[in-house]
Formats: sequence, structure tokens, C-alpha cells
Amino acid sequence: MQLIYRLRSGKNPKWIYYIQNMTRYAIPQIILRNRREKILKKAMKRPDFPYIQERVEYYNKLSEPVKLPDTSPRLANHKFTKREKQSVYFFDTYEFTRWFPKSLKWQHLPGDIVHVPDYPAIVKSRPLHPDNKNSVLLNLDKIRHFVFLKDTIPFSGKKNKIIFRGKAGSKPRRQQFISKFINHPMCDVGEVGSSPNIPAEWRKPKITLRDHLEYKFIMALEGNDVASNLKWVMYSNSIAVMPKPTCETWFMEGKLIPDYHYIEIKEDYSDLIEKVNYYIEHENEALEIIKHAHEYVAQFRNKKREKLISLFVMEKYFEKTN
Repeated sequence: MQLIYRLRSGKNPKWIYYIQNMTRYAIPQIILRNRREKILKKAMKRPDFPYIQERVEYYNKLSEPVKLPDTSPRLANHKFTKREKQSVYFFDTYEFTRWFPKSLKWQHLPGDIVHVPDYPAIVKSRPLHPDNKNSVLLNLDKIRHFVFLKDTIPFSGKKNKIIFRGKAGSKPRRQQFISKFINHPMCDVGEVGSSPNIPAEWRKPKITLRDHLEYKFIMALEGNDVASNLKWVMYSNSIAVMPKPTCETWFMEGKLIPDYHYIEIKEDYSDLIEKVNYYIEHENEALEIIKHAHEYVAQFRNKKREKLISLFVMEKYFEKTN
């Protein structure tokens, strides 16, 4: 069963990711640094440049110059080693830092970041807080977060049920959800981790992402930061169900509109069944949410433009901090 799960899980294959990035790592940086200014100037003539600018300003909110601490590392020290524990964060930052002079200083916080750093830093996630300008977003750990599955099952052909699989061991909000709905007839929920403090009746085997698509409603519950499944759920013909997000990533979760891009429920999940039943009975409204979700996801599918936005985010970061 584990072999079958790995072969058809629906997740992005990491071996392809590492081949691509090790190849990229072998390219001399001087070639890219000499081309950066030309590429950015050319991008400014694109008809969609105002949209690019809007995205850049959203991710990088720095408006005034900020001096980084003298102890900040320089890009010259940003190298891959065999001891690299978070290699996806290295490769996803290196893809764009390699375009800039090695002498530049920077701050980078890998992992699930839910606080605003004291100095401007490149992060994968940030809290949805009015003053989060020191959290400069870049598309990090995208091999895990940006998955797009082709869903061939129409909404009407899916089960009238709610599906959730996830790790809840150190995540109180997920624990609360599972405890309330583990035995509910409209829910298929379960814990897939190995935490010893989880009740045995909560444990269920992992299922593939494609198996989730048999259900009309898929829970997108925040874990350490954001709900990592939200992107592929909104790309599918199912509907994401979740409380209002508290964190955001490159996906700009802060821009999502409740009951327009996803079904929003209360923090205590008390209205979950009521809201799901409403959209079962009002299928046309459910299909509108799916349509709007697809439109939202579409903006992230232009790979060339996404890379340009990342490059502009880093350009602005170094302009403001160096």
C-alpha cells in the first residue's frame, strides 16, 4: 500500500526537482548577474507589467531603506552543502539570489514562519498582520505547496461528504476538528501522523491526493502555518472548506474572498455541516465558487511571469536593504 501511495500520490516528484536544481546550481552565476538588468528592463515593457508590480508590492511591502545588522550573511556564503537540512529552501532561494552580486547582505528564515522578523527577511510564510512588512514573501518549498492536479470528476459526480487527512499531533486546531467530526456520518476524517498522544480511533491510512477528489468538500486546515493543500484543492472540482486564514504564502491567502473562492466556516467548526448542506442543496452556487477558485489559481500558472515576479521581489529587497 505504501508503494502504491508513493507511485500515485499526486504530489510533485522530488527527484525531478533535485535534478533541475543541481543542474541550475552548476551554471556560473556571473552569466546571470550580467543579464539581470536587461531582463528586468524588458519585463517593464510587458502589457501585464502593472499586474506584476501589484504582486511585487504585495509580497515586498518595504517602502523605506532599512539597514540590516552587520552580522547578516552575504550571498557569497549562500552555498549548498551535503549537510543542508532544508535543501528545498536553499534551492528555491538560490534560484533568484544567484542573479545578484555576492557582496550583498540578506536575511533568510527557512521553514514555517508565523512571526514577523525584527529585520526584513525572505520567508515562505507570514502572519496576516497589518504590520508584516519585514516578512518578504518568496515562493519557497513550492515542490510541496504548488501542486496542480487534473480533476476529471465533475462536482455533481462526487460524494456528498467532507474529507480530511492530516497530521494533528502538535496542531490543536486540527485536533479539535478531528475530535468533533471523527464519527460524523458526513465526514471521512483521520490522523495520518505517528504522534503518540493521538487516540487510536483517530488514525487512518494515508490516501492519495486523487482519492480526495472523490469528495465534494475538502478541509483545508492550517497546520504550522498555512493549509498546504489549498492550492490543489482550489484547482480541482471540489471546494475548499476552512476558517478564515491567519497566515499567507506566495498564494496570497490574504486576498481570498470567503464564500467566493472557498467556503468559510467558524473557528470552532460549529457551522460546518450547515454550510456544507447548503451548497449540496444549492449546487449552482457551489459551481460558482469552483469557477472563482479556478480563476484565482490561474494567475499562478504562468511560470515565466512567476519567475519575473520573484526576481523583482528580490531586486526590491536588495535595493531597500543594501
